[in-house]
Amino acid sequence: MQRHGLWLAALAVAGAVLAAAPARAADDYPSHAVRWLVGYPPGGSTDIVSRLIGQYLSEHLGQQFVIENKPGAGNNLATEMAAKADPDGYTVFLTNPANAINATLYKNLNFNFMRDMAPVAGFIRVPNVMEVNPNVPAKTVAEFIAYAKANPGKVNMASAGVGTSTHLSGVLFTMMTGIELVHVPYRGAAPAIADLLAGQDQVFFDNLPSSIGHIKGGRLRALAVTTAKRSDALPDVPTVAETVPGFEASVFYGLEVPKGTPRPIIDTLNKAINAALADPALQAKLAELGGAPIPGTPEDFGKLVADETAKWAKVVTATGATAE
Repeated sequence: MQRHGLWLAALAVAGAVLAAAPARAADDYPSHAVRWLVGYPPGGSTDIVSRLIGQYLSEHLGQQFVIENKPGAGNNLATEMAAKADPDGYTVFLTNPANAINATLYKNLNFNFMRDMAPVAGFIRVPNVMEVNPNVPAKTVAEFIAYAKANPGKVNMASAGVGTSTHLSGVLFTMMTGIELVHVPYRGAAPAIADLLAGQDQVFFDNLPSSIGHIKGGRLRALAVTTAKRSDALPDVPTVAETVPGFEASVFYGLEVPKGTPRPIIDTLNKAINAALADPALQAKLAELGGAPIPGTPEDFGKLVADETAKWAKVVTATGATAE
């Protein structure tokens, strides 16, 4: 009987130790480098924004946040790696519109993003920009529509990959204007821009951060931004909606972790990210990219992702778009 009592006591102590372990781990977080998965190659908007925020976190949390670019399958490769990673705070993921779009666009994913990932914080919202190679004769959205109608099947539309906002923004544009564009998907924005600059493609609805330098340098011509209002970064560039009433599409970036990550770790990351978004130097850099900060709680970002998932599901359904 006494031995049985000792065994129960030992179990109780072991249980208390195990229960305390996550709390201690959260208190020490981060105690070593953090792996940050990005589903696109270096040089695109997702990579640029991740490196800006990641540098701030590295400097202020005392451990390196190491960006790992894992392009493939329209962002799904990196998403699946994140969803199946240990929920210990040492794998984080750059969430972007493809995660909202792919939930409907792909029918047989090996994960469920809303179920398998936990929101941490939003970063910024940015417009997409409808841009063309300077050799394209159109200088306005209306002129581009006329140009595309006069050249059916001959105008290439680049995208950063099937299911990205750069793809679905273009699909929405063709649906609302009745034009025909040939979709040419790439493994990220950087290679898409390279071919647009070379004249192999004619139009690209790119995320503004990865194209704004080329636009301001005169290497690409911006016809319009895709948000409901003009962008402060390109105040003289009209919106698509000024020509195509009702058109609207914007991009969001934020951070998520595998479901089951301890809440104290999520709160540590959320607090640091909100501090980053309030930092004047970082604010200025994000503004140069055309981004508007979206600080808030994990729940705020979770609602944004849920709302975007519902919005793009309607577009995918209406257009019949599919990746399979």
